[in-house]
Amino acid sequence: MADGGRVEAIRSPLLEGVAHGFLGRAGGVSTGLVAGLNVGHGAGDDPVLVAENRRRAVEAVAPGARLVTVYQIHSATCMTVPEAPWPETDRPQADALVTDNPALVLGIVTADCAPVLLADRQAGVVGAAHAGWKGAIAGVTDATVAAMQALGAEPSRIVAAVGPCIAQASYEVDEGFRARFLRDDPATARHFAPGAPGHWQFDLEGYVAARLERCGVAVDRLGLDTYAAPQRFYSFRRATHRAEPSYGRQISLISAL
Repeated sequence: MADGGRVEAIRSPLLEGVAHGFLGRAGGVSTGLVAGLNVGHGAGDDPVLVAENRRRAVEAVAPGARLVTVYQIHSATCMTVPEAPWPETDRPQADALVTDNPALVLGIVTADCAPVLLADRQAGVVGAAHAGWKGAIAGVTDATVAAMQALGAEPSRIVAAVGPCIAQASYEVDEGFRARFLRDDPATARHFAPGAPGHWQFDLEGYVAARLERCGVAVDRLGLDTYAAPQRFYSFRRATHRAEPSYGRQISLISAL
């Protein structure tokens, strides 16, 4: 089993004191197209290597905690994790999780979509959301904040960080894509910059941050482009543009430890 060195856990100053990390490719044991810390079950990778990568990821952020994930479907569904969480083999379909159980670490898997980690330190409540454009416009971050409130969190105390995702310069979309957002809220026009004829550059990070701020949450934008950093991050769009048959996934973790 190859050793990819040390796991890189990128942290946000806003979440200082909370066990969390946005991870990339560094420190894993996978090889080939998904070389590094691939944690995606759907990448065609050896399950043994994926399991080892996930173990390493947890140890880098919240040693000894139990990892909880969901089967992500680009929805606005947020799950409140029970005392005895579901097994990895029977994950519910959702795109966000919240908990106040310090024995758990919440994990969100991405490969261009925006990972969002949230915490209310005073209430001891944390959340993690997978915000691709579909989930973002449907309100996955709003649902996460609401679920945290149900556990005793207050929006004025919640801090959030938007981790590595595809940046505006790398995210070309067509007119129909932009029109969908403008129908939902004309003010979202500010998240689109003119691109090639008939196309626009979409600021996913900015849009997700704006949704969070609208909920009264303080937000840190890490400004890291998954598409433009092939040695550091996995990217679905980059793999598609290169006609590669598979792509890896990175994980973002947070715990109420």
